[in-house]
Amino acid sequence: MDSITVIVPCYNEAAVIAATYGRLRAVLDLLDRRTCILFVDDGSIDGTFGILSGIAEVDSSVRVLRFSRNFGHQAAVTAGIHHCDTGLAVIIDADLQDPPEIIPELLATRDLEGANVVYCVRKSRSGEGRFKLWTSKRFYRFLNCLSEVRFPVDTGDFRLIDSRIIEEFRRFKERGKYIRGIISWVGFKQVPFYYERESRLAGETKYPFRRMLSFASTALFYFSKKPLLVAVGLGFAAVLIGLVLALWYFFGKVFGYTGAASGWTSIMIAVIFFGGIQLLTIGVLGQYIGILFDEVKERPEYIVERTIN
Repeated sequence: MDSITVIVPCYNEAAVIAATYGRLRAVLDLLDRRTCILFVDDGSIDGTFGILSGIAEVDSSVRVLRFSRNFGHQAAVTAGIHHCDTGLAVIIDADLQDPPEIIPELLATRDLEGANVVYCVRKSRSGEGRFKLWTSKRFYRFLNCLSEVRFPVDTGDFRLIDSRIIEEFRRFKERGKYIRGIISWVGFKQVPFYYERESRLAGETKYPFRRMLSFASTALFYFSKKPLLVAVGLGFAAVLIGLVLALWYFFGKVFGYTGAASGWTSIMIAVIFFGGIQLLTIGVLGQYIGILFDEVKERPEYIVERTIN
């Protein structure tokens, strides 16, 4: 029977991390297989690492990676997968919004379906505002419209993956990872598991609106070239509109049905419109060039300062 590692990325979770370990330990003790908990401390500046060190001292099945600074949630999950040496892995956040108690059900679903991935779909999301819920739903559907790959909606990184997915994931070298998208892109057999998401036990979200926008742009520009096609389409539309306006004012001047000399408003509208199209197109190109710039530097995604167990 395959052993399992639970990968737990955490950043400033001192208020909840002991409870997270307690609930995970209680669940894993019920499983008839070798288990490991891998905490990835993403450069926490509170007492998270101290608590994790104390836990690891008394529980040899707990492993801890500490980053040299905050590299981000996706880098922490990446490090967890890179350091996983078991046949199965579960990715779960430390805030306990995703209940550890359903891990046995994920394993049962995987065994029943013969799946390589069991991804968790949120039927409800307690403790989150209407604006975040609305934008999250719209984003996944918008991304599916633009991407060449279909992504499951209403999902996060909470999922069970097997050794085949782990092996393929390690081949990905890009620095700006959208992990749930990469796992969907890899393919193989992937099945959903529906669950009720809980409120945070303590602390505050590590994904404020600014970070959510950055995360969304990574997902969009790494998995779709359609924004470039949109920019081309807008440029073509701008040229067409400009041509129509030019013909309109030319014939208006000839036949006298428009006061071209008094067209200050129309000129300003045209300048603003075409200037906006140009800036939008340059901005889209700039995003892709920025991604290339980050990738060609080949900097490491993360730096591990310390390891325990």
